[in-house]
Amino acid sequence: QQQQGKQQEKQQQQGKQQEKQQQQGKKGGDSKAGEVSTNKKNVRRWENGFEIEEVKMGNANGKLAKAGKRVLVQYVGRLKSNGKVFDKSSGKPFSFRLGVGEVIKGWDVGVEGMRVGDKRKLVIPPQFAYGTSGVKGTIPPNATLEFDVELVDVK
Repeated sequence: QQQQGKQQEKQQQQGKQQEKQQQQGKKGGDSKAGEVSTNKKNVRRWENGFEIEEVKMGNANGKLAKAGKRVLVQYVGRLKSNGKVFDKSSGKPFSFRLGVGEVIKGWDVGVEGMRVGDKRKLVIPPQFAYGTSGVKGTIPPNATLEFDVELVDVK
């Protein structure tokens, strides 16, 4: 009986730990921190101005983009201020490892969770893009960027 009591106690402790972890997850890791509600059901917005709009959903069973995976995307990047296209994938998809800092933070956060075939519009504030420095000749300092992104493959 003592052993059964100890086992039950151990299971209860494990259950409490799991519940605590789930609650912490709901409070948000860095990708959800600062998320605010919007009137549009297909748009998620953060306090800093970062936005993810679900434009088109691919196959619900499609490969999932998650941290550490190599993702291939087709995209068009514009300056939000004037709509000027500053970059786009031309034919061949752009490939990068997700969540490891190979791209601007807005892409690491905005592409995670997509499935192959999904299309999203990302509105990326300077602090998730190129900040106060910008990119000489292409992106001015403190620029908010808009990207139309389609997930083509996950490897």
